[in-house]
Amino acid sequence: MAPQTAGRVYLSRQPRFINPSVNSCAPLRVGGLTPLTTIDYPGELAAVVFCQGCPWRCSYCQNEHLLPPHGDSELPWTEVLGFLQRRRALLDAVVFSGGEPTLQSALPGAIRAVRELGFKVGLHTAGPYPQRLARVLPLVDWVGLDVKATLDHYPALTGLPGSGEHAWRSLDLLLASGVAHEVRVTVDERHLPLDRLDDLLGRLRAAGVRRIALQTCRGADGRPCSSRELLDGAASRHGTPPLIIRAD
Repeated sequence: MAPQTAGRVYLSRQPRFINPSVNSCAPLRVGGLTPLTTIDYPGELAAVVFCQGCPWRCSYCQNEHLLPPHGDSELPWTEVLGFLQRRRALLDAVVFSGGEPTLQSALPGAIRAVRELGFKVGLHTAGPYPQRLARVLPLVDWVGLDVKATLDHYPALTGLPGSGEHAWRSLDLLLASGVAHEVRVTVDERHLPLDRLDDLLGRLRAAGVRRIALQTCRGADGRPCSSRELLDGAASRHGTPPLIIRAD
């Protein structure tokens, strides 16, 4: 997933409302929760549920504690639902992020449970499982899809052969679905120098992507892995419609 840090909250164990249909779904493994964000679902006040587990090992990942399928301090899904129940009048949406949400078979049931509470649903995904993404697209209102590179450069970044084919197939499915979306590109000059970035942005535009966000990441030393000049230059060359730049 995108280089963001999973906020953690610990939920009070007070009485909570749980719909009987919620109890019938398999429990989602939750590695963290951000109770309020204005940036993870455009135009909406949202909570972010960080799903545990990811099949990829991207070098710039800043949520490494979410990579294993099971975490050391997971939040019980029933408690997360109880928290969301108490926030119904305060939030517009819930975003499932990660990790990689589509890794878990419990995701569709969790999405339905959140929709029953009246929330819009957003999904952050890198698209490693196209078929699973296709099953949840009818259930969500917005998707933030991370596209990391062109096909041939994916394995060096994710550590997994064939990852590029899966990600770009997921992009095709998302574009065909009509679901509102944003394609996000993390610019790390170690893996995405100027020529590769230009190639990637050109291919995204050719595929029909209109909303593209460029975002920076930071190395182990805390320094940005890309320059503002690189981001601004890309925006000037590929900015119709305008690119979104998210930089610290």
